[in-house]
Amino acid sequence: MSEVKIYKDTPIPGRWQQFWQRYRRHKGAMLGLMFLLVILMFALFSPLLAPHDPTEQFSQFLRYPPAWTEKGINEFLLGTDDLGRDLFSRIVYGSRLSLGLSAAVVLIAALFGILLGAIAGLSKGIIEFAIMRIMDIILAVPSLLLAIVIIAIIGPGLPNAIYAVAIVLIPHFVRIVRATIKEEMNKDYVIAAKLDGANGARLFTHSILPNILPPLIVQVSLAFSTAIVDIAALGFLGLGAQPPNPEWGTILSQSRDFIQLAPWTVTIPGLAILITVLSINLVGDGLRDALDPMESRG
Repeated sequence: MSEVKIYKDTPIPGRWQQFWQRYRRHKGAMLGLMFLLVILMFALFSPLLAPHDPTEQFSQFLRYPPAWTEKGINEFLLGTDDLGRDLFSRIVYGSRLSLGLSAAVVLIAALFGILLGAIAGLSKGIIEFAIMRIMDIILAVPSLLLAIVIIAIIGPGLPNAIYAVAIVLIPHFVRIVRATIKEEMNKDYVIAAKLDGANGARLFTHSILPNILPPLIVQVSLAFSTAIVDIAALGFLGLGAQPPNPEWGTILSQSRDFIQLAPWTVTIPGLAILITVLSINLVGDGLRDALDPMESRG
């Protein structure tokens, strides 16, 4: 005899399904995610999408306007710069360079920041005091200004720009990791792990870290947008990527003298930076709103 069900079974969505449902309600975050995916597509498939080499010069097409204008030609969708280089190809390849450099910066900052934050959160006394005071000193100086000072000491160049921007982002990770560890230390699951004999390293990696991932994910998104702006600013000042690298800040720096003769050579890379940073910030806002309920459940 078959069992008769009076009530209809209602599937309960998993944790990440609930997260996605909350994220989808944030219209701005979904729009930012769409733009960010397009930018990532440009970065990943630059050789396939760019019609020309970013450093190739067409001397007969100097400062040609975008294709949709009266004097533009279809071969150069976004026009050319003062050296006859295809601006669309440079922007596409620049997305790979700018996003790749920013990802390296955030990775370095997150690794060192989480490590130092864990040490400060799990220790007391002079170690915690020394780490936090150093972080406070770094935070007291504007990030871009500090990055310029660091590069002035170690010298300009792409690797040094990565290190400089990573250093100024580390304190943000340290502070958030330390604060969340201090909050988690008084919870039952941490006390139980300590009574079970877990040392500091095991306590952090196995018990605390999985429960502080939501604020860390949000911080990564915020650090990513900051890294893009700072790297572009250093490139604009001639302290980061050097010509002929098609980094967005470097493109702006090379085109600033032609803002009246060829305004598209400044407007287009500026819009690329603006749209990318805005998209990442919108995604970060959506992540924060979607992860708040998980965070509150601890």
